[in-house]
Amino acid sequence: MTMKSSPLFTPLATLTAMATLCLAAGAAHAQRDMTIVSWGGAYQDGQKEVFFKPFNALGTKLVDEAWDGGLGVLRTKIKGGNNNWDVVQVEADELEIGCDEGLYEKLDVAKIGGAARYLPGTVHACGVGAIIYNLVLAYDGDKTKTTPNGWADFFDSKKYPGKRAIRNGAKWNLEVALIADGVPSKDVYKVLRTPDGVERAFRKLDTIKTDLVFWKSGAQPPQMLAAGDVVFTTAYNGRITAANEKDKKNFKMVWKDTPYTMDSWVIMKGTPHKANAEKLVEFLGRAENQAKLPKYVRYGVTAAGAAPLIDKSLMGELPTNPDNLKQAFAEDPKFWIDNGDKLAERWTKWAGTK
Repeated sequence: MTMKSSPLFTPLATLTAMATLCLAAGAAHAQRDMTIVSWGGAYQDGQKEVFFKPFNALGTKLVDEAWDGGLGVLRTKIKGGNNNWDVVQVEADELEIGCDEGLYEKLDVAKIGGAARYLPGTVHACGVGAIIYNLVLAYDGDKTKTTPNGWADFFDSKKYPGKRAIRNGAKWNLEVALIADGVPSKDVYKVLRTPDGVERAFRKLDTIKTDLVFWKSGAQPPQMLAAGDVVFTTAYNGRITAANEKDKKNFKMVWKDTPYTMDSWVIMKGTPHKANAEKLVEFLGRAENQAKLPKYVRYGVTAAGAAPLIDKSLMGELPTNPDNLKQAFAEDPKFWIDNGDKLAERWTKWAGTK
């Protein structure tokens, strides 16, 4: 005999099954290990030694992943309800916009050591400074014998023939293009805030477009130099010194008119590990821990008491060294907050028509 389903049976069974799945998914979400996300390569290798492994040894399981940045990634995780990251290192504009959009937890400064622990300007409503670094002009000193003087040489394909690598994105490329075209670094953002300034930057980039290759991850520029794929590259300063130290390279950097900025640690909204994430960020901010990082990568640190603890022999290669700092200019996060989306769209169209 064939039994007919009760009108209530199928919906009840469906609801029961859905509830079971939701509970199982929720349990799996709560049981996952706490995850910290950074930029990969030699930098993250150094972070593992200085921060991640010692924190693990304190008894809280921590796993680390790498990413290449982008608010779209974070938006998808939070708004899609499938976030599996807890503490993430973000760039300055990602910090501001993500905070406004509710992607991060608000920071309880008392739980990360108090504001006085950190340098002025490094504590934000949604994050705290991780590192200070520059985007430099880098080259192989064994292959390029004539020392480049700055961004004008980067754009001079006749004097320095060969491919050059730049990060695949508008940020920092528009700034250095204008400097190469004669704009003083102190006036870069004033010029970029005009339509003519943006056009001028893209016109300058057009002059070397056929010689350009793009990098996405900070680990790529030293790899490109090592392989001989490019004569010049933009690069994060710490990646270049790490390659020199670890791989015995003779890569050189030009500090003149280079943009510097600060990355920050944020705690992702709704993390099931919020209490331990706060403990982790507090650990990351201790001066005695931060002072160990420049041994692996020459980035400036944000703990107020860290500088006296850093090996003095490393100070000359740090972005925060006065001789390097006076040659550089500060990135303007507000410019990129106001203009980032439209310039990203413009860049994508421009870069796709090589």
